[in-house]
Amino acid sequence: METSSRWTSWWRRGGRDEGPDTGGDAAARLDLLLGAVRAGFPVAPAAHPAGHRCSCDRVGCPAPAQHPVSFAWQSQATTDAEQLTRWLSRDPEANFVTATGRAHDVLDVPTEAGELALRRLDALGVGGPVAAVGEDRYLFFTATRGTPQDEDEWWTSALDSTPDTVSEHPGLRWHCRGSYTLVPPAALPDGSRVRWLRGPEQPLPDPLRVLDVLTDACTEVGAVAEEQWLIG
Repeated sequence: METSSRWTSWWRRGGRDEGPDTGGDAAARLDLLLGAVRAGFPVAPAAHPAGHRCSCDRVGCPAPAQHPVSFAWQSQATTDAEQLTRWLSRDPEANFVTATGRAHDVLDVPTEAGELALRRLDALGVGGPVAAVGEDRYLFFTATRGTPQDEDEWWTSALDSTPDTVSEHPGLRWHCRGSYTLVPPAALPDGSRVRWLRGPEQPLPDPLRVLDVLTDACTEVGAVAEEQWLIG
């Protein structure tokens, strides 16, 4: 908490000087990102919108403003608040991704299935952080199935290393080791945002319990492809 207060004060005083509204927004962004790292979510810088395009300037970027800046994102990802603030000082508009399969996994579903599942999880008393990606997807943050002490439970994910395949898997996706998702707050080229519905301070639930509810919800709303869900 002390680190959060110190760096938020620095950011408010000198991180940017573009007027009170922008400064307030910047401080709020920093507070939200610090909340994620305090929860143990390792983060790394990601691309951001540049007009209606991606800041990476790649022609036909398959995941505009939704991918890491560096190919070394896995080694960059950290919960160090001072490093986070240095990144923001260099690029105040940067989005951030969180590396999954370390402290947490993420189950990623279409919004219609996510809304249905969230009501059912509430009824079951199952909490956990949940984020909305614009109007399209819900992200359910869970405990991870793999740890360094339990290597057999670690599986590799390839989904986000080839983001052009995302549209081929419209149903449930399981982000685990080797994968990532955007972490709030993040901006998308269509003007929508990634925002918390339940904050990162919530305890992480068992992924298999959440998976059961999400799988049923995806089936009921027809959000399934040939593979009902994809690890990655």
